[in-house]
Amino acid sequence: MRFTAILFDLDGTLIDSTRLIVESYHHTMRVHRGQTFPDSEWIAGLGTPLRVQFRRFTDDAAEVQRMIETYREWNLAHHDAMVSAFPGAVDAVSTLKQQGARLGIVTSKNRHGVERGLALCGFDGLFDEIVTSDDLEASKPDPAPVLVALARLDALAPSALFVGDSPHDIAAGRDAGTRTAACLWGPFERDVLAAERPDYWLSTFQELAALVA
Repeated sequence: MRFTAILFDLDGTLIDSTRLIVESYHHTMRVHRGQTFPDSEWIAGLGTPLRVQFRRFTDDAAEVQRMIETYREWNLAHHDAMVSAFPGAVDAVSTLKQQGARLGIVTSKNRHGVERGLALCGFDGLFDEIVTSDDLEASKPDPAPVLVALARLDALAPSALFVGDSPHDIAAGRDAGTRTAACLWGPFERDVLAAERPDYWLSTFQELAALVA
């Protein structure tokens, strides 16, 4: 295989959850601010933790925590009806696992949400390591979460590939020293991703299989 370790973002990369995430933000802002903001306000920050998103609206740590709780309550209540795996994702990850690749997830989501999404979408048991927002304060585009995943997988950055749909993913992987692959099925436009100089472009999971083989 071309890469011995393959790291994935979760939301927008493996599972289609963008609408759920955006609607969860809208609900939270209606509750805490009495107004909503354009979808683009939230899509630009996809891939960063809730605490980072809500700190843009308040410096009060207690209020940030209340907003996170409101978000998660609505998100979990609607999660299973609004989340699904992207076409070909489960088969591609399963094949990589069978071929001996070490697989990891690097996400800004909390662990409970990650595990629920993986189980719902059929990814249970396929990943060797999962790095979430619960594991460290730093978050993408900081390379620290990617470096933690590499260390846990006992993998060297030059032999690893990071697959993600957001510019934060590509920046984090690049700065950690991995190769990067930008997914075009997520919510970000190609020119936004191109600014972070991904090594590869993916339009389908079949292309990922061909790239790694």
